Amino acid sequence: MNVLNIVRSAPDDLEKRFIETFSEGEENKVITLYEGDVDWSALVDDIFSYDKTICWW
Repeated sequence: MNVLNIVRSAPDDLEKRFIETFSEGEENKVITLYEGDVDWSALVDDIFSYDKTICWW
């Protein structure tokens, strides 16, 4: 299963472990919204192209 992780704020150690655990698989991607400019168009495309999207607030 392909997982897209969207991270809104800097994750703590526990969240980092969750992201790593949930991201085990063939193709996974982490997008950080708190680190500068975001290509919103590409983000929307990614949301629809991955099997599962997890948002970390």
